Amino acid sequence: MMGEKSGAQGQLFYQFNLDEVVPADHMLRKIDAVLDLSDLRAQLAPHYSHIGRPSIDPELMIRMLLIGYCYGIRSERRLCEEVSLNLAYRWFCRLGIEDAVPDHSTFSKTRHGRFRDADILRKVFETTVRTCMDKGLVGGEGFATDASIIRADANRQNHIDGGDDHDWTGGGGGGRPSRAVSEYLKGLDREAAPPKEISLSDPASRLTAAVGRPAFFGWCTNYLIDVKHAVIMDVEATPALRTAEVNATKAMIDRVERRFGAKPRRLIGDTAYGTAEMLAWMVGQKNIEPHVPVWEKGEREDGIFSRSDFEYDAETNSLTCPNGKRLVQFRRTYQTERSGVTKANTRLYRASKHDCDACALKQQCCPGQPMRKVTRSVHEAARDVARAINASPEFQQSRRERKKVEMLFAHLKRIMKLDRLRLRGPSGAHDEFTLAAAAQNLRKLAKVLFAPPPIAASA
Repeated sequence: MMGEKSGAQGQLFYQFNLDEVVPADHMLRKIDAVLDLSDLRAQLAPHYSHIGRPSIDPELMIRMLLIGYCYGIRSERRLCEEVSLNLAYRWFCRLGIEDAVPDHSTFSKTRHGRFRDADILRKVFETTVRTCMDKGLVGGEGFATDASIIRADANRQNHIDGGDDHDWTGGGGGGRPSRAVSEYLKGLDREAAPPKEISLSDPASRLTAAVGRPAFFGWCTNYLIDVKHAVIMDVEATPALRTAEVNATKAMIDRVERRFGAKPRRLIGDTAYGTAEMLAWMVGQKNIEPHVPVWEKGEREDGIFSRSDFEYDAETNSLTCPNGKRLVQFRRTYQTERSGVTKANTRLYRASKHDCDACALKQQCCPGQPMRKVTRSVHEAARDVARAINASPEFQQSRRERKKVEMLFAHLKRIMKLDRLRLRGPSGAHDEFTLAAAAQNLRKLAKVLFAPPPIAASA
């Protein structure tokens, strides 16, 4: 017989336990077990007044933001709607079935005020790193670094030329410049060369383009991870510039050593981190093995002798060409001693014109020049250390481990939907990248610590 629901009058009393409806294996249960926000109120206490109406619980806001980044909910307006409807989200946020959800405008006011003043998002991220270290997820032997470009919240058409003298005083509320413009003007280097184009909405971002794709304004998120479980040890937001990426890696390594007392034995990276200055910093100052390809600019493929074909003699500070002739820096004595170091931190060695004119290998060495000139970096010793490591089996293993950073960036863009920023300016990029890294570390903790036991092999 076909059944029919009876009873039109609603039940007067309900017995409902929110904890019972959330599955035991739900990801938020696992994240809640490892999330430590015990010091949050003490860190934010100096930024709240002792009188007045009580504010929204800051722990509630942090938990809601983590839900948004864990599940790729980019809009804060939609995040408030999802928390209101989803029982698991309510349970994670410590909200009862009848508790009200904060308005979406509260996030903007608090983020631009107390959260940034206290740098609370950075502290939440560092708490996840400490938890990973306490749980044994950080090996500390090898770190890997890389950067990925994220599209800025800026239209390519809304820009000015870098050399234009633009009036930045207007455009914001009350005739004041916007927050992103104010941050740009505060950190502007007047002596540096201006970029080709400057965005009017997010001027601190930089114009960049991939091969075969249109250019866009973007930011770089820089990751420093431990290769044992791909735990993000540090994160830094920089403009889309290669020099900024290298400087960010130095800052992250120093900060991790200062905050957590961890310094890797080896650092893994791509060719962007294989410059002479970076290799000298790793080998000479930090005593870190550079597992990065050396940035070679002296190798030739047209049959002409490359820089590596000239042998260096440290005792005489000279080079020997393939025909056995010497290349030196100076062929006469100066009254004032010269360092011989150029602005590019290199030394220039020249052969004798008499030797080159009579040389049978001139067409293979310097066919269009009267003599051969070879430059050598002042950091060539560090480059030699990196070259020796590049020829070792350990370097091939490091190349495989570097893919863990790329996998994190793929997860960031495809699963967490962070392929375009919502916030502008350096502070906005810092907030988004830091929260995303904290969410990825929490997901890693939930995955590793609460992994199901392996299935025993059948007899």
